[in-house]
Amino acid sequence: MKQAFTFGMIAALAVGLGACASSAPRGPSEKVIDRVLATAPGKAQPSTIVSTEIAYAKAAKAQGFASAMLEYAAPGAQMHTPDGVVSAQAVADRLAAAGVEPQWGPRLVVKSCDGSLALSQGRYVDEAGVVGNYVTTWARQPDGAYKWTYDAAGPDVPQPPPRKQFEDGDIVVTALDVVQGLVATCPREGEPTPPPPPIPAGEGGASAAQISRDGTLRWRWEHREGGTKYVTADYYFDGEWVMAIEENLASPSE
Repeated sequence: MKQAFTFGMIAALAVGLGACASSAPRGPSEKVIDRVLATAPGKAQPSTIVSTEIAYAKAAKAQGFASAMLEYAAPGAQMHTPDGVVSAQAVADRLAAAGVEPQWGPRLVVKSCDGSLALSQGRYVDEAGVVGNYVTTWARQPDGAYKWTYDAAGPDVPQPPPRKQFEDGDIVVTALDVVQGLVATCPREGEPTPPPPPIPAGEGGASAAQISRDGTLRWRWEHREGGTKYVTADYYFDGEWVMAIEENLASPSE
């Protein structure tokens, strides 16, 4: 039987969602961004993705999540739902009707050497306090800005216990204090990048893969039984291919 697209499912699908706790994530300062992600070179600087996610989150708070989602979406952007991959526009209409207002923050950003393609992985919290993981793919546009092209999210199963409330004066480490930036190694001039390892056989569901223009970053999604969204990303680093992201994102139960 086809699984219903409930309010809880819509919330868990939201693009670029992520927070480190069941409470709302705190707004990071520009100093935090610079301190955490200041070591990557040139166009492949991971902080550009973090800055874009922060701007996206601010826009969602100011104008509504569904509107901001479309503003930051690239042409043809898709969201991975319990029933498969669908267009961002189709999901946005449901998000707007449901009044979804999630909060999120990245914990890891991986980028191709040329900066044309990137993925962010992080944590989200929805209106009901449900927390989970997300993965978002970002593509650099002709004007240099980044737009999202694919998003998948799913709740923790089981959900973690509620966090303690901190007293004034306690030191709290926010999600962006622990963001990890990964950048693929650029191939030597005139030498091609070795191809990534073969994609293993899937579990029978729909799937797709993409590799960056310079051949240093590959990611793929797979729709698995029970509405599970499987997402991986591999990048070329110091002469070998390394897995940076592997997520099995559950679909919320009805």
